[in-house]
Amino acid sequence: MVTESMVQGRLISSKELDSIRLLLSENPHWSRWRLSRAICELWDWRAPNGQIKDMAARTLLLKLEERGCLELPLKRQTPASRMRQKRLIPIEHATEPVHAPLSELLPLEAQELNQSHPGLPLFDWLLHRYHYLSYVSPVGLNLKYLICDWQGRPVSCLLFGSAAWQCAVRDGFIGWSASARQAHLQEITNNTRFLVLPWIQVPGLATQVLNVVMQRLRQDWQRKYARPLSLVETFVDTSRFTGVCYRAANWIYLGETTGRTRQDRWNRVNAPPKGVFVCPLVPDFGRQLTA
Repeated sequence: MVTESMVQGRLISSKELDSIRLLLSENPHWSRWRLSRAICELWDWRAPNGQIKDMAARTLLLKLEERGCLELPLKRQTPASRMRQKRLIPIEHATEPVHAPLSELLPLEAQELNQSHPGLPLFDWLLHRYHYLSYVSPVGLNLKYLICDWQGRPVSCLLFGSAAWQCAVRDGFIGWSASARQAHLQEITNNTRFLVLPWIQVPGLATQVLNVVMQRLRQDWQRKYARPLSLVETFVDTSRFTGVCYRAANWIYLGETTGRTRQDRWNRVNAPPKGVFVCPLVPDFGRQLTA
């Protein structure tokens, strides 16, 4: 292995790799779970809320084993995927068509949904049932919003999650080096789902929803994760959508993705290119993301 290598968004030195090997040799009875937690404690690898990043460490270990850098202990059990286990329960909801000027729905209310919010089951079901990509459960850092009109009628759902690890046009726009991207990636969030309910036919509604949520997103992210948020990104499937609502909300169009996915290991284009839009949340986002 070279002196430093990027694994799971972290630069791993030969010294750190040796520390993992030492833990393995001195504790042959440890499970992979125990090993990942020990690595987090050793490196003080934590999220801003203080929790150790044991799942990130687990993935790092698997990637190091794939590269032939070490040999992990045998799996003691194969846990079922949490996402596969989850079964969403249908939630009754009104579907009467709404054809009206935008002014008749204002003001909109954006409800940020935590795990105990009573609107969360409805949010989950609406995205699962009506979004073209469907939905089961978020992964990693995330914020969920249920948007209602002044009468309390749900009109839209938005989900924000972890930013893409690499995106050429985005990284070029920011001016990122590999080390700056590693240091600041979690100061970006990705609008991974945006749904206006299909029976709501209101011109300009999608743009207004984006404007309402952008006004509070940074504050909500800081409150939940104790870290700054400087930029929002989204990838639009241009075979289905034009991205007109993002343009109208003053998001910046950067170009298209290369078509690679997170699972692409051999630089093969294996997904349709998507339009990349970004929305700066602070005037000096470039300085903050490259500092």
